[in-house]
Amino acid sequence: MKQRDKPMKKRVAFYVRVSTDGQSTENQMMELERVAKQRDWEVVAVFDDNGVSGSKGRTDRKQFDEMIKAATRGEFDIVAAWHVDRLGRSMRDLLNFLAELDAVGCHLYLHVQSIDTTTPQGKMLFQMYGMFSEFERSMIQERVKAGLARVRKHGTKSGRPLGRPKVTSKIEE
Repeated sequence: MKQRDKPMKKRVAFYVRVSTDGQSTENQMMELERVAKQRDWEVVAVFDDNGVSGSKGRTDRKQFDEMIKAATRGEFDIVAAWHVDRLGRSMRDLLNFLAELDAVGCHLYLHVQSIDTTTPQGKMLFQMYGMFSEFERSMIQERVKAGLARVRKHGTKSGRPLGRPKVTSKIEE
């Protein structure tokens, strides 16, 4: 009886990102490492865009760009990220990213959403979450614009009058 070869471990690359330098990617890394161990994946690379907004495109996120180039070279089989919004906030960018991975035979795993693009359902869910991520970004932009318009109307930067706060006449006496 012929002994079967042990299947090769899947090679995975992690992509982690936070928007500001004051935040940490540590929690994302802990969860992804746990998943990799559970699924018997070999972690071959970590791409960390610390302090870079997800609204930035590929050219402004150096580690994201390097990850795509490494996937194209076939350096790993799966990209794992903690959440879809770590990859980006633009539906177009997310779909382009998924198409690039698909073209080179690389899959995507998103932990929070439990999306695995090795399945048709996973690809569909990825696209749906991408739409919600883009919608969320648009809502944030609208709130910021409304807040800025309100403070401009009052002629201040923060919405509060400039200078020392006024005191009552009783305190003044």
